[in-house]
This record gives sequence, structure tokens and C-alpha cells, in this order.
Amino acid sequence: MLMGRAGNLNQTVLCYHSGMSAILHVKLPAFIAEINDSGIVLSTLEARMEFVIDLARRNIAGGGGPFGAAVFERDSGRLVAAGVNRVIASRCSSAHAEIMALSLAQQRVGGFDLGAVSQPAHQLVSSSEPCVMCFGAAIWSGVRHLVCGARDEDARAVGFDEGPKPSAWAEELRQRGIQVTLDVLRSQAVAVLKDYTAGGGLVYNARC
Repeated sequence: MLMGRAGNLNQTVLCYHSGMSAILHVKLPAFIAEINDSGIVLSTLEARMEFVIDLARRNIAGGGGPFGAAVFERDSGRLVAAGVNRVIASRCSSAHAEIMALSLAQQRVGGFDLGAVSQPAHQLVSSSEPCVMCFGAAIWSGVRHLVCGARDEDARAVGFDEGPKPSAWAEELRQRGIQVTLDVLRSQAVAVLKDYTAGGGLVYNARC
């Protein structure tokens, strides 16, 4: 199970299997716990994107991957939960920023469906377009709006494999009632990716 609680969020994600000790331990940086309990409100898409790009930069400084994401209440701008990429630190290929942010947001609202009738519309803001895994996660999460900074080709250009995502992926989301906004502060988001690889950051799964 995913460990967390409504209100304040635990910065550690633990998964258990019956009869076994913890088989997955994803520890998020301390600054994520502080941010997630801050009650921050950001009114514009640009401010929200700037926020997640800064998360990515701070994550790199702490030995993490160059991606940040956050779930907001779309209309109020209230931060629900933020996440960063912890693939290398946690030895877990699914520990992408979007997965972390969505998982923590679902724990905060107390349900797996961020699109439930009882919930305000939720928005996922990511410093980069989703990979094929996070594309699927966005669909199942219930978010009503996806906002991206860097493009798929920007991530691929520095060596990351984004997987066999449908070429018309944004339209696929729109057909499911999920609004998509691309290229918000794209150049700033791309700069984070380039800085990461220029600084010797590990590009995992590059062989795929």
C-alpha cells in the first residue's frame, strides 16, 4: 500500500506485499515534504510551470533526475502535491515525477480518482511531456488538465527514452476529456535537461 495521510503528507512511499517486508521504498527529498505542507497557491500556468521547473533543478542538486511535477486544483491554483523523479535514488524505474505527484495527490484527497464528482478539477503540471508510462497514469488518475514544459523530442535529444507513445497522444487525452497545454516555459524546461546531462547526470534506460 502507499503510505501517506490526508492533510500533511509523508514524504516516504512504501509498498508492502502480504507476508513480506517492504519491497519498495521511495524516499522523496525533504524539500518536497515542506512544499507539500505549505498550502501554496499559484494563479497562472506560468507560475505553476516555473514552480515545477524549480523542483527539477532542486532535485538534480540532490542527486535526482531532471524532472518535476505537481498536481494543482485547476481553478483555485492550490497545490495538492508535488513530486520529483527518484528513479536512480530509489532504484525504481517507475518513480517518475508525475507518478510521485499523482500518488501523493490521491493520498491527500483520500481517493484514487482525482476526477471524482466530489472533487474539484485537478491539473497535472509537468516539466516535460509524459513518457508512455506517465501518459497512461494521467489517463487513470482522473486529472482534467495536463500542462507540459519541455517536449518529448527535447527529452529524447538528451538521451532519455520516452517509449512508444501514440503520435496523437494529446488528442487521445482530449478525447477522454483531459485538456492539454504544451510548451509552457519550454526553453526553461529544456535548459534543465541540458544542464543535467552537461553536468554528467545519468541518463537511465538510454539503451532502449
